[in-house]
Amino acid sequence: MIWAGLRLYYGLRLNKMNLIEESFQRLFPEEIFHYQHKLEYNRRLADFNANVRLHHNLLSINLNLQWKDIDDEIKIGLIQSLLLKILKKRAHTPNLELYHNFIKKIPILTPKDRTDQLLEAAFRRVNLQFFSNQLELPNLQWGQQSFRKLAYYNFHDDSITVSTIFQKARTEVLDYIMYHEMLHKHHQFNHKNNRSSFHTKEFRAAEELYPNHQALEQEISLVIKQEKKLARPKPKSIWNFWR
Repeated sequence: MIWAGLRLYYGLRLNKMNLIEESFQRLFPEEIFHYQHKLEYNRRLADFNANVRLHHNLLSINLNLQWKDIDDEIKIGLIQSLLLKILKKRAHTPNLELYHNFIKKIPILTPKDRTDQLLEAAFRRVNLQFFSNQLELPNLQWGQQSFRKLAYYNFHDDSITVSTIFQKARTEVLDYIMYHEMLHKHHQFNHKNNRSSFHTKEFRAAEELYPNHQALEQEISLVIKQEKKLARPKPKSIWNFWR
């Protein structure tokens, strides 16, 4: 109903105004839009990703090519979320609601064409034990050799990425890391006052339910220390130094 109403009410304006300008006017109806602006679609950005840049008076917004065929009302919500970030303001519109609801549904629309045997085995074990096999298999991949960002779930392409430092970790450690990211997929996020909250109270409570999680956290710290040690460049020998 909201979507249909928006399209009916703003249909004529969208034919006359640029999407960026329209997005701004709906956010700040009392303000004058005084920016030069540029909207581009490209393949360089990840699936359903977008970014914004303000240089002097030029407002540039880049959208992944997949956004091109998405309804303008949802795109306006996306652009509004980018404008609020770059302008450091807060506001709420029905378009923002449409956009955030759409983001939560992206995992259903995203093709699952990336997987890894080791990660998939961990996903299936955790899915059976903690989620009653109810979570759909996402894209699963190894990332970089990261010691800070150990793993992450990406809503835009329904993927779980794990640092390569855990490729030789014990099954229990990998399963615990997978569980954390699967919680993100399961609980998604809350959006309020222009902020998205990914670690909600429900998320934290579920995190504490994992058996022996404190000992596993300690083991993860040990894995990080060991892998850092292995990653350090070996000192050159005296012979090599003077060659």
